[in-house]
Amino acid sequence: MQELSISAETRAGSGNAVLRDEIARILLELDHVLPGQAPILDFVHHNTLHGYQHLPFEEALAETERVTGIGGYQPESEFRACYRQGRIGDVDLAAGLRHYVDFNLDDTVCAVRGKTIRREDVYRVALLFDLEPITESRLNWNITELEALDKVQPDVPETVKTALLGKRATSLDEKNRVRSLWSGILDKLGLDQTVPHPENLFDLSPEQAEEWINRAVQAQPDGSLTLHEMMRAEAGAALTRFTTEIGDRLTLGGFIRAITGVDAFETVKPELIRICASALDEGMAPWQLPERDTLGLYAGWRSMFRCDVNPVFLELPDWSELVDGLPEDPVEAVIGQLTYLGLPQAKWAGYLRRLALELPGWSGMINWRRHHPGYHTDRPAAVDLADFLAIRLIYDRLWLGQICRDVWKIEAKLPAIENYFRKNLSELMVREALYKGELPEFLAQKTKTLILRARSERYFKPEWQALSDQIRTWQLSPLCRHENRHCHWSSGWRLFRLCQHLGIDAEAVGAMSRNDLEILLKQLDAFKPARRGKVWLAAYERNYRDKLLQAITVNRGRGLSAGHGRQPEAQLVFCMDEREESFRRHLEELNPAVETFGAAGFFGIPMYYKGLDDAHTTPLCPVAVTPAHLVEEVVRPGAEQILGRHRRGHKLFGGLAYLIHHRLRSDPLSAYFTTVLAAPFILLGLLGDTLLPGFRFRFKQRLSRALDPEMPTALRFTGTADSATAQPKIGFGDAEQADRIENLLRTLGLTQGFAPLVCMIAHGSTSLNNPHEAAHDCGACGGRRGGPNARVFAAMANRPEVRKLLAERGIAIPASCRFVGAQHDTCSDAITWYDLDTLPQSWHGPFAALRQSLHEAQRLSAHERCRRFLPAEALPTPKQAFAHVQRRASDLSQVRPEFGHAGNAAAVIGRRQLTRGLFLDRRVFLISYDPAQDPDGRVVENILLTAGPVGAGINLEYYFSTVDNDRFGCGTKIPHNLTGLFGVMEGTGSDLRTGLPRQMIEIHEAMRLQVIVEAKTAVLERIYQRQEALRELIANGWLHLIAIDPESGDVFLFDRDRGFVRWQGDGTLPAAVENSQAAYRGRTGPVAPVLLRPVTTGA
Repeated sequence: MQELSISAETRAGSGNAVLRDEIARILLELDHVLPGQAPILDFVHHNTLHGYQHLPFEEALAETERVTGIGGYQPESEFRACYRQGRIGDVDLAAGLRHYVDFNLDDTVCAVRGKTIRREDVYRVALLFDLEPITESRLNWNITELEALDKVQPDVPETVKTALLGKRATSLDEKNRVRSLWSGILDKLGLDQTVPHPENLFDLSPEQAEEWINRAVQAQPDGSLTLHEMMRAEAGAALTRFTTEIGDRLTLGGFIRAITGVDAFETVKPELIRICASALDEGMAPWQLPERDTLGLYAGWRSMFRCDVNPVFLELPDWSELVDGLPEDPVEAVIGQLTYLGLPQAKWAGYLRRLALELPGWSGMINWRRHHPGYHTDRPAAVDLADFLAIRLIYDRLWLGQICRDVWKIEAKLPAIENYFRKNLSELMVREALYKGELPEFLAQKTKTLILRARSERYFKPEWQALSDQIRTWQLSPLCRHENRHCHWSSGWRLFRLCQHLGIDAEAVGAMSRNDLEILLKQLDAFKPARRGKVWLAAYERNYRDKLLQAITVNRGRGLSAGHGRQPEAQLVFCMDEREESFRRHLEELNPAVETFGAAGFFGIPMYYKGLDDAHTTPLCPVAVTPAHLVEEVVRPGAEQILGRHRRGHKLFGGLAYLIHHRLRSDPLSAYFTTVLAAPFILLGLLGDTLLPGFRFRFKQRLSRALDPEMPTALRFTGTADSATAQPKIGFGDAEQADRIENLLRTLGLTQGFAPLVCMIAHGSTSLNNPHEAAHDCGACGGRRGGPNARVFAAMANRPEVRKLLAERGIAIPASCRFVGAQHDTCSDAITWYDLDTLPQSWHGPFAALRQSLHEAQRLSAHERCRRFLPAEALPTPKQAFAHVQRRASDLSQVRPEFGHAGNAAAVIGRRQLTRGLFLDRRVFLISYDPAQDPDGRVVENILLTAGPVGAGINLEYYFSTVDNDRFGCGTKIPHNLTGLFGVMEGTGSDLRTGLPRQMIEIHEAMRLQVIVEAKTAVLERIYQRQEALRELIANGWLHLIAIDPESGDVFLFDRDRGFVRWQGDGTLPAAVENSQAAYRGRTGPVAPVLLRPVTTGA
């Protein structure tokens, strides 16, 4: 007996191990569907559908819609608005249709009196005009109030209308022809000429009901079923459909909601959010989940749950017994609860996915923390997706069990529920019809009354059966929608509109067969919204792409002047960020002797950075890179005497912030007295923030400088022998510094002709009350400000030891050249300079002149930005605009301090002369690269590997947050609350909101990035074959690749099926204006690429 017991135990353990492996596999698969957004302080733009990136773009969107129900294209109404505005032309639309070969556009759909209707004709009408079914109420409204049967549809083009009616048709002629068309369509479809109305059912005669029932009976295979038998067959099929969809499209809670109207998840959700927020909190909440760092989320909740005094649990008499019997391991708990539900193991993966996607923000954040165990926080927590799902399943069991016991006196198990409804199909029919929301008012009221009185079919069974038969009669009537049956407001209305747009009149319909009309309907049905969406997107992108390429082609050679080749007065290296495009353009217009470059904003120096007052190190590099070196900010020698004052002031401001933002909220004993004492000062601060934000900001700055003086600092970036073994390594060796300077200079093509001043201009963004501030910072620096990278690059490049090594490698930087680091604030347009006290006297004059040009460029850049903030008639002067953007940066109430990357649409990798002299409307990432210095393509390969994913991540996050901001994005900022210092919620009980807020994408145009590379197609083809990461983005259509031949200027588009194909423009010349202000004057919307006069010096 003992041996038998051990054997059984071994088999059980082995079986459990298999189930544990299955759960582990399922959790890994959830990576593909859950958001991958980091905590909000580390916000980095990424592809919202990163888990589907291995699929072609269109397939990924289709799969996402299947799993989540979220469409991946802009609403057709927005595309149609772009068409009316000329942002999409007929040529673009035709090319968009022809782009998809499988559409077979030239196939004949039908022939009408010698006129051939092709599939392209039908598809084009379906794109341009709304041909979707409407409701019966809407149809009656259209007929009675909008006179739809008396006039040609108002959106029918005038030429088509004239062809339908003739040039001299009277209003009576129009009415007769339109009514004849409607009647002819109804006749062909076998529909009554009288449009049914929902109120007709009140006066339903037995003859009418019998007619509807007889039609349905005759449609049955044997034609022998009674009405009640048909009802039972329909209800049985619905039950099978429900049970089949559980684990794919439904949870058990979703099924119960569909037949009771009670959503248990609305009760479970706040409890689940409360636990998750407490466990993940990084310092905002006064209390956190006990022992979360050692026990983990599930075990910590389990120990706390026994003592929970939340009154919601008082309604659940068995909750304490259930908790006492829970296993210690969350995976075991998941297995136990799924087994309890009676779900087949094959459905487990789909069921857990559906549960996770009901709170994708919270489950995604927990999943992110699981994959980043090294994530630094002052309050660590051990969390796992298995913890979250185990808790969710247990809560579901408690509340679903309560519903099932109250209503049907059964347990919340799938077999028990299925068995109950197999015996009570009438109740299922009644409940499903009611909570589906499609019953007319009088039937809905009868159904509600019966459910309230009887609760289940255990009582008043004859009444349930009678009502279910009535409902089935309604479903068989012409007033109810049927997928496989024609009706007035679906088939009739769609054909009515389609025929008018195709120019098919009543006589033509009379000559057509019913089959001809049904073929037309099938064409419409096959051209689903997703297929139309991808055509619109292709046309939309083509319109912008062709205008951009036409401008670049015409601009070829214009960027060079007779003076080219002379030493520039200054060279400035900006981040590739498209927001810097306007700044660079204005600077070049103001001073043609200035040369600008663009590069990834970490400037080729991945590092951990620790500022003077920082408590922890921060990685400043792309998220895919792990730094190996540490750079620290230290006090300059001789400034030690004011260090104590600085630290006291810093501690004072930190203490005040802690008191106001944390202590007053968390300490109930001292909060009252502290509030009374501090209230006058807090009130003054709030009044200043609200009424005089600029004054309050300046006052705070002056007070800060008085109490917390700025320290003269330097960077410790040169390693020593002792630091070589540290992890991360403290500083860089001389050779390592030379490597990084050389790599960036060669990438830029800046290996000779150095100006006296070379400025490294990083960027960041500063605003108040903006949880998404990191989303405005530098993506190449991991969502942080790049100032330290610019500063350390300049310091390295100025070292004689580094310059000596560079000279040995063929890059001779003359002694007359000085590098300077700076940071551009893309919100306020302010520029912060670093280490100017080390700038030798001989450079002060050139630097002052450059600084004056930069100051003018700041004003002009702010002026250009203001056209998107303000009405055209309210556009201020450049000086006023500069003051305005600074006020926005310091305004506590400002929800749009800046628009970030909104509008990004393209990236140009090549020499500046390609785009210098073009107005590109702050929409293009500009990355410097000289193909003449890169014959084997290694430099451009590194650029694509670095900048490609960064640009694609930014572009795709903006794309998806724009097409559905409420679900791919995080909605409006107005109700957002910062949660635990790691995310935002709407109020206190919503999902964790991921993606971008509406205020960041309001002016964005959702299109994929056009990556234009100045390189030979052969070079790019070799890179494409070598680099799988790039191949995934390009071959799957997540971005578009375009090559410009460096020698001939020929343009080639990369086609996923054919490789590079030559692009031919239509010869339309872009507009030409005197300067940037003339390009956007009086315009608040997007501006197509424009040529700027006069021709300026190129770089």
